[in-house]
Amino acid sequence: MELVDGDVVLRPIKMRDQRAWREVNRRNRDWLRPWEATIPPPAPGAPPAHRPTYRQMVRHLRAEANAGRMLPFVIEYQGRLVGQLTVAGITWGSMCSGHVGYWVDQAVAGRGVMPTSVALAVDHCFRTVGLHRIEVCIRPENQPSRRVVEKLGFRSEGLRPRYLHIDGGWRDHLVFALTAEEVPEGLLARWRASRRIAALQDRDQVQEGPRGTNGTP
Repeated sequence: MELVDGDVVLRPIKMRDQRAWREVNRRNRDWLRPWEATIPPPAPGAPPAHRPTYRQMVRHLRAEANAGRMLPFVIEYQGRLVGQLTVAGITWGSMCSGHVGYWVDQAVAGRGVMPTSVALAVDHCFRTVGLHRIEVCIRPENQPSRRVVEKLGFRSEGLRPRYLHIDGGWRDHLVFALTAEEVPEGLLARWRASRRIAALQDRDQVQEGPRGTNGTP
């Protein structure tokens, strides 16, 4: 299964992605470290926990996907692996919800890759998987990630204090959410429309040129 919009592709993560995934992750260590989940200190007397290897990570993601609790994707842009997006914590029954986490290569940040990826994933969750609600939880200091959800029109729901263990400590997170009723036209369609409007506004500003305070050029 692939989710595609132009140069952006979401597809399931594979064992053979290891080399490309490691290369992108290694090159972006400093860019990603402040926002990545870490393992909290063990309880007294318990053995220390270690970060999983790539193969262990993929096996875990596949097991969770097979159990219906997760949708693990890699992000490709112009045919190259540039990041990862996971819909996790999928809950069924009376809730039908999940939450999205993601990271992207700094080299392609600002090109619309991540908003497009999130929009593709959300539409898939609402229209194909049958979820009703999607959350994204973001550290208040993470301005690039906050711009993603703001561009897509996610609704702010407030602060969760000390919500996740990130970069070595328990960190506050802002909660953003969407329900299926809020995007009846689809999130990707709304994102495309907002990009067209922004492009037209930019074009009009360039054509008008700078103006003085009295409205004259």
